[in-house]
Amino acid sequence: MNLKVYILALSTVAVGLVELIVGGILPTIADEFGVSLSSAGQLITVFALIYAIAGPVLLVATSRFERKKVYLISLLIFFFGNIMTYFSPDFTWMMIARVLTAASTALIIVLSLTIAAKIVEPRFRAKAIGFIFMGVSSSLVLGVPLGILISDVFGWRFIFLGIAVLSLGSMALIARYIQPIPGGTAVPLKQQIKAVASAKIGSAHLATMFMLAGHYTVYAYFTPFLETQLNLNPFWISVFYLIFGVAAVSGGAIGGAMSDSIGSKRSILIVISAFAFSLFLLPFTTFSVILFVPVMIVWAALSWALAPPQQSYLIETDPSTSDIQQSFNNSALQIGIALGSGVGGFTLAQTGSVTSTAWVGGIIVLGALSFAVFSLTRPGVVKNEAEIKS
Repeated sequence: MNLKVYILALSTVAVGLVELIVGGILPTIADEFGVSLSSAGQLITVFALIYAIAGPVLLVATSRFERKKVYLISLLIFFFGNIMTYFSPDFTWMMIARVLTAASTALIIVLSLTIAAKIVEPRFRAKAIGFIFMGVSSSLVLGVPLGILISDVFGWRFIFLGIAVLSLGSMALIARYIQPIPGGTAVPLKQQIKAVASAKIGSAHLATMFMLAGHYTVYAYFTPFLETQLNLNPFWISVFYLIFGVAAVSGGAIGGAMSDSIGSKRSILIVISAFAFSLFLLPFTTFSVILFVPVMIVWAALSWALAPPQQSYLIETDPSTSDIQQSFNNSALQIGIALGSGVGGFTLAQTGSVTSTAWVGGIIVLGALSFAVFSLTRPGVVKNEAEIKS
């Protein structure tokens, strides 16, 4: 693999850490700023919403500018956002810092994907893009246990100082090893939106969104879940998050192997159905760690197993807009994270019980299954006359 792709992947790990690392330290942040746990959870919700909107918008807005320069400026803004978080005097200040880091993270990850595709030979393009996504998923799922461990030893603010230092390292590597890449003419945002307007493709993106929404309805509040239901201390909570993270990262390989062996369509249905079942089963296993851990591992692995077959399905459905679909599916994922963490906070505030998040999450995933079935049963995308003739 091209060394430059590894550098881009490392950058996505560095910036990806900032999104969900607060999930494991929500109680600590809530206590320090004097806000409720559900209010602190909005740090995840707002980040994901800004991320989902900023990605395609900023990509279009900066399309004419040299890509390496845009990348470095984005990393600089990301650095200052984390420094702001480190010095945050109150919750409002921290929320503003989250907006800055969310917007810059969105552009950095999209640029990583597009640059990786341009600097490798065409036959290695899919592998390079997949490697970038592995960096993103690794940072998302492993950031929480890392955050808990660091927070327990040095305090939660030190986490963001460390991420800021990592971003400086990324800037140095990008400046040294990535060549300047001229800007170009991006696909207009209006045309991008039109590409996902069909019932078949649009409902596929909705399936991704609701799948992640159901997942994060529970996962965003997994720390209080483990504290109250299994009576775990911070050390064991971090261990459980680490187990969860390793299983979740492996989920991408599981989903890819399944898609290759039985096809993307069957894989999508199996993954979403099994995922819903694991969430409904979760509350029944909390009386025994021996029962809870295997169910948690299945839940974790399935949480990221949908991406490979879903991406394959979108490419098979409409190859001509595969790049656009990749961007929007990533946005759908982020909207799902925002929706799920918001719904989870509302559920927790209304019921006062973290186990209720699993029930609600399972119901939401059934909605994802409905959208998947709807998409799979729609006729294929009809090409326009020019495309047919070509």
